[in-house]
Amino acid sequence: MPTIQRITPCLWFDDQAEEAAKFYVSIFKNSKMGVITRYGEAGAQLSGLPKGSVMTVTFEIEHQEFVALNGGPLFTFTEAVSFMVKCTTQAEIDEMWDKLSQGGEPGQCGWLKDKYGLSWQIVSPEWDKMLQDKETMRSERVMEAILHMTKPDLKKIKQAYAE
Repeated sequence: MPTIQRITPCLWFDDQAEEAAKFYVSIFKNSKMGVITRYGEAGAQLSGLPKGSVMTVTFEIEHQEFVALNGGPLFTFTEAVSFMVKCTTQAEIDEMWDKLSQGGEPGQCGWLKDKYGLSWQIVSPEWDKMLQDKETMRSERVMEAILHMTKPDLKKIKQAYAE
């Protein structure tokens, strides 16, 4: 019997759920589209969206299930919730950054907002080790380097650690 994912993030969009799901699936290698449901009469009346329009889209990114909901303009994304993308090489950082920030806006410390306003963090697992170094000066230099970056630069972070 397949295991059930107990927690599934539900992302609220105005009316771009299907477009956004296709965008995210196009970026990540181990991803796929799932089921699309449409508004019936009752749902259309409640949401104010047309009968037959997309209500929800399920999709997977790296085996993590998501639901995208077209709920109208009532709610928007904030930086209070973000998704971390762990990258092991600069090439991977560059690729994820370039794709996810397309049409969006860069932030500080590897954060960005995509064109739908959803926040992402492009990070490297190496940072955790560096930031937890018992030699406080090393970890502080790494943090200082990260704080002054938009798109992460592994070479500069490693240089800060090694100084």
